[in-house]
Amino acid sequence: MPDLSTSYMGLTLANPVIAGSSGLTATVDGVKAAEAGGAGAVVLKSIFEEEIAADYEGTLADAKARGMSLESYDYYDYEVRGDRIASYVELVSGAKKAVRIPVIASINCTYSHEWVTFAKELETAGADGIELNMFFLPSDLKRSSAEREKDYFDIIEKVLAQVRIPVALKISPYFSTLAQMIQRLSRTGVKALVLFNRFYAIDFDIEKLVVTASNSLSTPAELAGPLRWIALMARRVGCDLAAATGVHDAAGMIKSILAGARAVQVVSSMYRSGPSLAQEMTRELSAWMERHGFRALGDFRGRMSQAESEDPAVYERVQFMKHFGG
Repeated sequence: MPDLSTSYMGLTLANPVIAGSSGLTATVDGVKAAEAGGAGAVVLKSIFEEEIAADYEGTLADAKARGMSLESYDYYDYEVRGDRIASYVELVSGAKKAVRIPVIASINCTYSHEWVTFAKELETAGADGIELNMFFLPSDLKRSSAEREKDYFDIIEKVLAQVRIPVALKISPYFSTLAQMIQRLSRTGVKALVLFNRFYAIDFDIEKLVVTASNSLSTPAELAGPLRWIALMARRVGCDLAAATGVHDAAGMIKSILAGARAVQVVSSMYRSGPSLAQEMTRELSAWMERHGFRALGDFRGRMSQAESEDPAVYERVQFMKHFGG
């Protein structure tokens, strides 16, 4: 049988399928189901500082409405943040006791940077690694791209100073010089880059004239972006690469590894098919490797990256020339 094991973030995974951060990994039972379904690792549902801030503001507003003194500001700050963090720490420690696969905690970052101290608590709780889910919507007309990009490096530096466990960074494709940014971020000391984030998208209800949520689950077509950029950056970065968004089946996983990924994160297709999808994906991966004579993932990882290609220009082609030409 082919060896499906992989090294990711310095962690040993039995296979490259990671149950990504989502509601499926928000409980210990969900994490146990992911392991039973065949996942090689799990990323817990993120702790969002936005949620902590919202709880905090709500608590203050309620206190003010009831005529309570806001001199207790520090008390509310401690209590609200403490409750959220304690709950997440309990999830981390509970998951670690319940499963044998690597458990990666996830922090969704904002500009305030106050959550940086969470990282140490997650390490103490037993997390095998931390994934920073980082994206700042470039809608602030007063902040330059250079200022926004600097925040990434400041945050990474602070987190790496707090913990010894491996740190991964999940980023978006929305940088003015994406290739340079990926390469620079890969050399900060993070152990992996996850390409790419998938964001909450808005839609309009044209009858009620209100803003609504667009489709929350990805489609296989969305793999095209991560696939291109992993293929472009493989062999040119200082850390591991993982594919996220659009990996729905074994074929998507195989393509990602051929591009240069060490692991893939799966969410939407697990929502549709259940955690056992991981077993199906690994079975198909094993059968594909046998058909092609590959004994280990390293035998074909990066084989279709730009660095290994005889036609590197095809990876950078962005305009249609023939597809709609008749």
